[in-house]
Amino acid sequence: VRSGVFEPQSGDNGAGGKQEVLGMQYANYVQPTVDINGETYKVQLEVVDNRTAAENGPSAAAELVNKGVSIVLGSYGSGVSMAGGTVFAEAGVPAIGVTCTNPQVTSDCDVYFRICFLDPFQGTVLANYAYKELGVDTAYLLGMLGSDYDQGLIYYFTQAFEALGGTVVAENFPEGNANFVSYINNAKAANAGVIFSPVSINYAQLIVEAAAAQGFEGTILGGDTLDSNMVVEAAKGKDVDVKITTFYQEGGNPEFDAGIKEWINANADAKTNNGGNDTIAAVTAMGYDAYYVALEALKAAGSTDKAAVKAALPDVTYTGVSGSIAFDEQGDAIRDTAYIKTADTANNAWTLETVQTVE
Repeated sequence: VRSGVFEPQSGDNGAGGKQEVLGMQYANYVQPTVDINGETYKVQLEVVDNRTAAENGPSAAAELVNKGVSIVLGSYGSGVSMAGGTVFAEAGVPAIGVTCTNPQVTSDCDVYFRICFLDPFQGTVLANYAYKELGVDTAYLLGMLGSDYDQGLIYYFTQAFEALGGTVVAENFPEGNANFVSYINNAKAANAGVIFSPVSINYAQLIVEAAAAQGFEGTILGGDTLDSNMVVEAAKGKDVDVKITTFYQEGGNPEFDAGIKEWINANADAKTNNGGNDTIAAVTAMGYDAYYVALEALKAAGSTDKAAVKAALPDVTYTGVSGSIAFDEQGDAIRDTAYIKTADTANNAWTLETVQTVE
C-alpha cells in the first residue's frame, strides 16, 4: 500500500519539511506493515518534493496521484497544501495535513483532514501570551509577502491582540530577503515589546541574528515553524529572547524520544536532515503521529481503495505522542492546547515555558 508524502525537501521550507518527513520515516521503520481486512501489506512511502511554493503544489500532487497512493501526508506549509489539495480533490485522494495550520486547507477542500491546531487558535494563544504574560502593549509584526502561513497567522494575532487593547505595527519583507537590520530597527523605533514573526526556518535564523546584533531587548515570538534546532543554534550564545508556540515538547513521550534519537544517530542522512543533531522538532513528532493516523484509516476502511479510506477518515481516532487525535465536522483536529517554549541560549536547547489554552 502506497502512502504519499507531499512535503518540501527544498526551498524556504525545505528544512522544516525534511524534519516532518523524518517522523514519517521513523514511524515506517517502527511499523512497516499494516493489516487490512485480514491481509498484511507493506507500507511504502512515496516522497515527492513540492519545493515549498504554491505554484509547484499541483505538479507534485499529480505525481503522487499517478503513483497510485491510497492516502497522502503533508504538507509543511499551508499555501502549498491548498494548491495541492485541488489536485487531490479532483482525484478523490484523501490527505492528512500534519502542520499546515491555515483554516482554508480543509475549509476549501473536502478530501483534506489535519491533525494540528489552526491559526485562529495559535494566533490567539500568542496574542494572549504577549499581552497578559509578557505585559506587552505594542507588537511589531513581520511576515513574508505572499506567504499564506505568515499572513494568516499575523492576521489572527492582530485580531486577538487589538481586542485585548494592544497596538500592532506591521511590515512585510520580499521573498529572498537576506538583511533584516532595518526591520529590527523599525521594531525598536516603535517601542515594540515583541517582534512576532511566524516565518520559515531560514528567515527566522536571520531575524534572530539581526535582533541580537541590533540589541533588541524584547521577545521574538514565533509560531510552530520556528520550532527547530536550527533556530536555537542561531540564538546560541546571544543575548536574545526567543519564544514559540508548538505541538510537542521533547520529554513528552520518553519512549518515542529515546527511539527516534537512536534512529537519527544511527542514520547519517537522517541526522543531516534534522539539522546535524538529535533534537526532536515538534513537526517530527507530528509526522510520526500522522503516519499512524493513516494506518488507522486504512484499517478502518478495510481496503486500500482511496474512496474507502476517505470515507473512513472522519471517524478515525488515535492517541499519539502529541496527544489525542480526532476530527471535527470540517476535518480539523480537535486540539485545545499549545506548548510555549523558550530558546535556552546557553545550553542550545528548547525549554518548556508553559502549556496554554485560549480562555
